Amino acid sequence: MARWEPGARERLVVAAVDLFTEQGYDATTVTQIAERAGVTKSTFFRHFPDKRELLVAGQETLSALLAEGIAAAPEGARPLDAVAAGLELACDAMGPANRELGPRLKAAVAASAELQERDALKSVGMAAAMALALQDRGVLEVQAQFAAELGVLAFKRGFSAWSEAEAERAGSFWDHASVAFAELRAAGAALV
Repeated sequence: MARWEPGARERLVVAAVDLFTEQGYDATTVTQIAERAGVTKSTFFRHFPDKRELLVAGQETLSALLAEGIAAAPEGARPLDAVAAGLELACDAMGPANRELGPRLKAAVAASAELQERDALKSVGMAAAMALALQDRGVLEVQAQFAAELGVLAFKRGFSAWSEAEAERAGSFWDHASVAFAELRAAGAALV
């Protein structure tokens, strides 16, 4: 096995998602994931404590990008405008490999209650990071939580649209997330 090739973490994630889709989460072992990724089992454990954590790979980075974008929004920006800035920064960090993995990841999550739970926890983490960044800007807690939840929903809807789009029409993740965010903002305004 090629133990020193770069990109082991990314290959492990792709291998796991493919195996989860092919044979189910419960039937997939760490050994199978490592073999499919072309790394040793010990390399797997240097990157992930267990196979559940593969789904939330990159969550800390994503949450940090969302918070950084919110913090960098212009002074006086409304909470939802700050969330949009966070979404844009996070979306810009995701490339074609993320888009291609989307449909397989969605299928793997849909087939496993345990992965659905991990996915829900990932959403909670994203919302918490955004809400805290908004509160650091002086936004009231309830408003920050509402804006953050709207941001998570826009992220998820945008990612789904982006990953399911035909390659030649996919555009960027932000293209889709910004449309989803605008739709959600309009829907929220219509509720009052």
